[in-house]
Amino acid sequence: MKLNEIADKAGARHSRKRVGRGPGSGLGKTAGRGVKGQKSRSGVAIKGFEGGQMPLHRRLPKRGFNNISAKSFAVVNLDRVQTAIDAGKLDGAQVVTSQALIAAGVARRTKDGVRLLGDGELTAKVSFEVQGASKNAIAAVEKAGGSVEIAALPKKAAKAAEATAEG
Repeated sequence: MKLNEIADKAGARHSRKRVGRGPGSGLGKTAGRGVKGQKSRSGVAIKGFEGGQMPLHRRLPKRGFNNISAKSFAVVNLDRVQTAIDAGKLDGAQVVTSQALIAAGVARRTKDGVRLLGDGELTAKVSFEVQGASKNAIAAVEKAGGSVEIAALPKKAAKAAEATAEG
């Protein structure tokens, strides 16, 4: 087999439908769109429209609410931190911050900060400076001889918190 002999299976590729090219093509005049109405014209935007009947998304009741001041934390478990320390990606002697966790590849992004969770076991003595931590995580870190300091939210999240407090 040569490169110039490679081809798709029969019927895998279709030629483009050329509409509005005269009556002989079978798709002339109205180009397969029928006659008149919104759907025959360009720029149709009728998602959810049910012919004048009350649409389903308006018939169903609304539930709950969207908390605009809710915080979204990047979650980091202790076993991931211990793995990074063992691999040499994270320095346990330094204070571990959210930026250090991102640089080590433990957390992908900070969002509104990093929250430490107590899943897994921590054997290294590490000092953390994070935006949140569970009771289990704090207990496990202190058991290993380390400490957890709850730092202020990053600037973006702090500004949003101030705006909701004032308003």
